[in-house]
Amino acid sequence: MEPWKQCAQWLIHCKVLPANHRVTWDSAQVFDLAQTLRDGVLLCQLLNNLRAHSINLKEINLRPQMSQFLCLKNIRTFLAACCETFGMRKSELFEAFDLFDVRDFGKVIETLSRLSRTPIALATGIRPFPTEESVNDEDIYKGLPDLIDETHVEDEEDLYDCVYGEDEGGEVYEDLMKAEEAHQPKSLENDIRSCCLAEIRQTEEKYTETLESIEKYFMAPLKRFLTATEFDSVFINIPELVKVHRSLMQEIHDSIVNKNVQNLYQVFINYKERLVIYGQYCSGVESAISNLDYISKTKEDVKLKLEECSKRANNGKFTLRDLLVVPMQRVLKYHLLLQELVKHTPDPVEKANMKLALDAMKDLAQYVNEVKRDNETLREIKQFQLSIENLNQPVLLFGRPQGDGEIRITTLDKHTKQERHIFLFDLAVIVCKRKGDNYEMKEIIDLQQYKIANNPTTDKENKKWSYGFYLIHTQGQNGLEFYCKTKDLKKKWLEQFEMALSNIRPDYADSNFHDFKMHTFTRVTSCRVCQMLLRGTFYQGYLCFKCGAKAHKECLGRVDNCGRVNSVEQGPLKPPEKRTNGLRKAPRQVDP
Repeated sequence: MEPWKQCAQWLIHCKVLPANHRVTWDSAQVFDLAQTLRDGVLLCQLLNNLRAHSINLKEINLRPQMSQFLCLKNIRTFLAACCETFGMRKSELFEAFDLFDVRDFGKVIETLSRLSRTPIALATGIRPFPTEESVNDEDIYKGLPDLIDETHVEDEEDLYDCVYGEDEGGEVYEDLMKAEEAHQPKSLENDIRSCCLAEIRQTEEKYTETLESIEKYFMAPLKRFLTATEFDSVFINIPELVKVHRSLMQEIHDSIVNKNVQNLYQVFINYKERLVIYGQYCSGVESAISNLDYISKTKEDVKLKLEECSKRANNGKFTLRDLLVVPMQRVLKYHLLLQELVKHTPDPVEKANMKLALDAMKDLAQYVNEVKRDNETLREIKQFQLSIENLNQPVLLFGRPQGDGEIRITTLDKHTKQERHIFLFDLAVIVCKRKGDNYEMKEIIDLQQYKIANNPTTDKENKKWSYGFYLIHTQGQNGLEFYCKTKDLKKKWLEQFEMALSNIRPDYADSNFHDFKMHTFTRVTSCRVCQMLLRGTFYQGYLCFKCGAKAHKECLGRVDNCGRVNSVEQGPLKPPEKRTNGLRKAPRQVDP
């Protein structure tokens, strides 16, 4: 069996890949394994499976979406841990680009083979590889760089299917919530709607008890064992959650038991904005668990106290680590509970009302997920900021990242191609020159001054770095031409630039006399058109700088006429100048 196939089997035994992963199919090629590993996520997971906490999850990017910068950072984190934790020598390791560009995938397999023979890996009882005589397969690696360049991953989400499941903590949640099922009255068994209502009421009671248990049995006793910073980093905003859910539990109980469910839909609608505090909790829970693990490992008194607290709280059945995941599970369950209730509500008026509550809880779930995603994006942006030299402006002002990678650039009056690494954001392109593992900023291009155009004539050359498109200055100043390595990469870059420009100048931005621009809202805000929340933590939507209307991008065409006459009454609305302030252009340089 070829070494790469033995490597795939070893990864399956290490529980990094599922047993039915595509690398095990009869049609599998070495390319499938290379594509699976090249973003570094599974390699970092591998080290944590061989020894828990080998890599801090905060140091890696779990969904890099093939961003060159983020993938290389993951790979380098893996390589550093191989040396520091697993005792491997640098000479035994592949280089980051050996994997990302698959320049030497044979070296990658060799490194993993050596890793499988380290004392830590052997201590797991998993047999190292190769375990048998293998054929020389160097030839099969030679065509991989070209194959990687030519192959676009259609569904990148597939690469992450077996990593860090979104449903972590689901079993603990179900166990806590099912406690009263055995006590349901027999008369309800055949009444599905009554069962739905009972589940909503009882699970809210059980969940509130769980929050109160965390507060009583963990927060209070641990306060004198932890610093204020440690305490806040572990428990986030649980006191706020307790307060909200005590109130919500009472209103749900009152509606179901005393008011014949008539106002239940309104209860959920009213609580939507109070429950947006879950955005903060769900964004911080991963770090909270990581901090808790670190504190437990470094402070023996805290470790012993945690064990004592667990015994008092639930006879040691659930640890604090288990319980911290439960709030994230709960907030994403409301729309599922209401969905079932809507399905089994026959009365048309009640059904219509319950659908309004269902929409509110779906909106909440989407808001929480988007806030969580934005906080991950902010961590990525911070990494960009730290890795780019000469960058004296906050990258956050440039909007969300759309992509990064190697490209070649010429100005339209010169024809010398310069090798560059670009970071594309909604509002700007940061053009850099690679400098070891970091980057040196050469210039920042303000995309608000540009439009994009394809250059189809370059596609006919059919050779690497010949596939071009134009960035044309809207005021007639000198433009740029970007050249991509392959036709597929050109298509991808064009899509990413078009998305960025569409965010800056969306359709209908000036419809009905409005002047809508991307905007960061510091308070929880709803769209004027659909009344749903503007989601995320920055650049959540669009603000009209004439009348103050707020809307989703997709709702801009449906906003009623601009009420600019009211703008004085509402107080001055200043455009967010800081958002684009300092999108400066450094003098163009031609580097060797």
